Amino acid sequence: MVALGRDTPVPFLFFSNKLPLKNSNVMIHRNSNLEPAEMSYFRLNLLSFLRDTHPDKANDLSFIAGRGDMAAEAYSEAIKSGSDHIQAAEIANETLFNGLHFSPYNIIVEILWNEFFDEVSPGEAQGKAKELIPECQAVFAKYNLNDDYAETTEYQSLYTELVGTILMLLENELQ
Repeated sequence: MVALGRDTPVPFLFFSNKLPLKNSNVMIHRNSNLEPAEMSYFRLNLLSFLRDTHPDKANDLSFIAGRGDMAAEAYSEAIKSGSDHIQAAEIANETLFNGLHFSPYNIIVEILWNEFFDEVSPGEAQGKAKELIPECQAVFAKYNLNDDYAETTEYQSLYTELVGTILMLLENELQ
């Protein structure tokens, strides 16, 4: 059994099927410093994930710190309870990414790629999606979004409503 101290190296064989890692030793630092160079492994992974899937949350450093620390604690507790490093990493991932699997940003990018490829080039879709997220919040608020939302029957209704909203926004922008 391994007890994690302040700067104990933690070997990871893999992180998850969503965020693969190479074999490495990672230091868990329990500090409040939120500079990327000083962030813990879990905080950095969350920050990277948020930049790719929830850019509107990527600047919420207190959320990143809190969730990263919770994941580090979950990992530590799992190891103390007899889990191996792979199992502990999976438990930490559940904590780290809870509630973040469905991404409004990603659905907007997908809609721009699939439905508006003539109006918005694939290279511009991510930037345009960042601009459209605030304008689409009223649509997202109508739905009970959760980690498994993309597999629900309501997903197509959300998709269709977003297509209409984005169409109106793009038309107003062009006028």
